[in-house]
Amino acid sequence: MTMVAALGRVAEIQSTLIQLTGVPAGQKTAAPAPVDAFAAKLATALGTPGTSGVPSVATPGSGSGVSGTDVTNAAKKYLGVPYVFGGEDGKGMDCSGLVQRVYADVGVKVPRLVSGQMKIGTEVGSLAQALPGDLIVTGGGAHILIYAGNNKVIHAPYPGRTVCLVDAYMKDSDIDTIRRVIPTASAPASLASGGSHAFSAALAAFAAGGSK
Repeated sequence: MTMVAALGRVAEIQSTLIQLTGVPAGQKTAAPAPVDAFAAKLATALGTPGTSGVPSVATPGSGSGVSGTDVTNAAKKYLGVPYVFGGEDGKGMDCSGLVQRVYADVGVKVPRLVSGQMKIGTEVGSLAQALPGDLIVTGGGAHILIYAGNNKVIHAPYPGRTVCLVDAYMKDSDIDTIRRVIPTASAPASLASGGSHAFSAALAAFAAGGSK
C-alpha cells in the first residue's frame, strides 16, 4: 500500500467521522486526535517499501490500471525473438530483458535483472494461484518467466532458443518465488503483501482509542 493511498484512506475516514459526529457542512474542524493517531499507527504498520519486511514495488507509468492479461498479450508480441544474453529488444533478449521490455510496454518500470525482479510486487503462494502476468523465478534466481494463464508460461529460455509460449514445466518445489506485479481487482495494491493485516491492525487500534 502506497503512503499516498494510505493517507487518502485516512482522509476518507476523517470525512466519515465528521459526518457521524454531526459537524455542520462547511465548518472547518481540526482532524480528531484519534484519527491523527490512526495515521501514525498506519504509517508505522505499513513501513517504507524496500525496507525489511516491506517489499519494493514496481513503478507505475502511463500503464497504470493495466491488467495481467495486458502483460501476457504484450509478451506474445515477442514470441520468436532469439535469445541473446543481455538483450532487451526485438533483436534479441534474455529472460529478464524480456520481462523488463514487456512491463515497459504496458507502462510499468521494473528492475533489469532477475535479482531485482524477484523482489517486486507481492508473493503468490503457489503455481495453482498464479494469474496471467505473474513472474515465476526458478533456478535459485537464475531464470524468470511470465505466467500466461492456462498453465502456460512465456520466457526466453537460453542461447539457441527463441522467446516461446510453453506449458508450465516446473513444480512448486522448483520455484523460488512467484511475484504479482499487477494487482488484481480482488486484491488491490492497498491490501497487498500483508497490507490488509497491517491496515486492520491499525484500524483496530484506532477504534479502541476512539471508544475511550
